[in-house]
Formats: sequence, structure tokens, C-alpha cells
Amino acid sequence: MTHDAVDTVGDSSLEEKVEAIWREVLDVPEGQRDVTFMDLGGQSVAAVLIATRIGEELNIPVEVADLFDDPTLETFVRDVVAKARGAGTP
Repeated sequence: MTHDAVDTVGDSSLEEKVEAIWREVLDVPEGQRDVTFMDLGGQSVAAVLIATRIGEELNIPVEVADLFDDPTLETFVRDVVAKARGAGTP
């Protein structure tokens, strides 16, 4: 994803899309932003699904290992947005 693509999508829209993927895959109800991937029962299958969907749907490369750093939703979204911004630079 280039900087132009990130600007077109907009950070808040991108954040919403990443959050939606996280919530859907992990079956997380609204309001649970402080719970970590592992606390939500995140396992390798969920990590692969999240990383794959973000890659395919948003064109942002996410490593499965990023999820095993046990981020909260807020931390993970911030990291994905940072990757999207940096994806256009070598």
C-alpha cells in the first residue's frame, strides 16, 4: 500500500477495518479494547486469519508473529496503521 492509498483510505477508516477484522476473527464484543490477543484465546489459526485478511483486504503486510507479541487491539491497530504508512518507502 502506498502513501496515496493510505491517504485515500484515511487512518480512521483503516483503524475501523482492522478493528472489525480483529473482532470478527476473535469474536470480541464491543468495548473490549484493553484485552490482549492471548487473553482473547488467540491461537495460531486466528493469527493466520487476521494477518491474511489484513494483507488481502487492506494490502498491508502483517506478520503472524506480530500477534504473538500479545498486543491489545489498540496497540495492534496502531502498529498496522504505522506499517501502512511505511509500506510505500523502501
